Amino acid sequence: MARPLRADIDLDALRHNYCLARDQAPESRAVAVLKADAYGHGLVACARALEDLAPAFAVACLEEAETLREGGIAAPIMLLEGIFEAAELERVEALGLWMAVHSDWQLEALLTYRPARPVPVWIKVDSGMHRLGFAPERAEAVWHRLAAAPAQACDLHLMSHFATADAEDDAYFARQTARMKALAERLGAPLCLANSPATLARPESHGAWNRPGVMLYGSDPLEAANPVSRRLAPVMTLRSEVIAVRELAVGEPVGYGGRWTAARPSRIGVVACGYGDGYDRHAADGTPVLVEGRRACLAGKVSMDMLTVDLTDLPDADIGSEVVLWGRAANGEALSVDEVARHCDTISYTLLTGVLPRVPRRYHGAD
Repeated sequence: MARPLRADIDLDALRHNYCLARDQAPESRAVAVLKADAYGHGLVACARALEDLAPAFAVACLEEAETLREGGIAAPIMLLEGIFEAAELERVEALGLWMAVHSDWQLEALLTYRPARPVPVWIKVDSGMHRLGFAPERAEAVWHRLAAAPAQACDLHLMSHFATADAEDDAYFARQTARMKALAERLGAPLCLANSPATLARPESHGAWNRPGVMLYGSDPLEAANPVSRRLAPVMTLRSEVIAVRELAVGEPVGYGGRWTAARPSRIGVVACGYGDGYDRHAADGTPVLVEGRRACLAGKVSMDMLTVDLTDLPDADIGSEVVLWGRAANGEALSVDEVARHCDTISYTLLTGVLPRVPRRYHGAD
């Protein structure tokens, strides 16, 4: 019998979430962000599920784009970080990719290159995130240089990234938006600004394109959920089983260091899942799980291959009982990956992308 841990991927839920993103901005097009192996969900499988809906995909690097092309994906693919060395331009051209340009060396490499057909370029502007991108005043000159080089670049866009679109305080977000809109107006340029939280809650930032990412996978990126984000459906269910049960007397400890001790006579279930599978070792006592669709709590430190949960209030739970670490249980009850992340003092992105290769992915829906 195989180890019972698996990640069930609901491709119909993925499609639902994409449509939700698309419908928030009917005047925009939504590029589906698939970087980091589709946030841990499987790059090619997710692209195939969205191929008839999404007009384009976005990834972080050339290797991810190559994986999509090798998987038969013909749709446009955006390289969000552009190239990492000038030699990659040959592959960008051969694969028919779109690319971000965020630095002077990328700009010079592209202007020096002689492609058989021009490369679609999205100029990355640092409107306040202070990671990648040209300062707004510099971006204007970059735009004009690329516009004057039609043999190298075509279909120019401006893009930027928000630092605080998920926050309730919108002051800094408003400043970033204003900078980008002013620049776009001067240049007559199409804009791509909105990430997942801005897609869900900041319609003033919706441009020619939006870039929904984590919301596609059912995670609510907002600091305070809104009626739209509450409609997101979980795509990944990390599912396992109870593999052993222990009866503990008052005062008996569980796990490494004895962090959790029984305050009453307790039943402890051992679950086949641990940090060697990507479950966060920092999960605190009390982190929720679903056992046969009912809530239970983590009891003790997460081990490499196992974790332990308190089954005392679930007398029917036993060896073989379904355990959902996040996602949707067989009875329809759901446990948000966002809630689990809060108990781990992290974010859903790290949990989803952290599920390791030894956990098999099983895909459902989107036939």
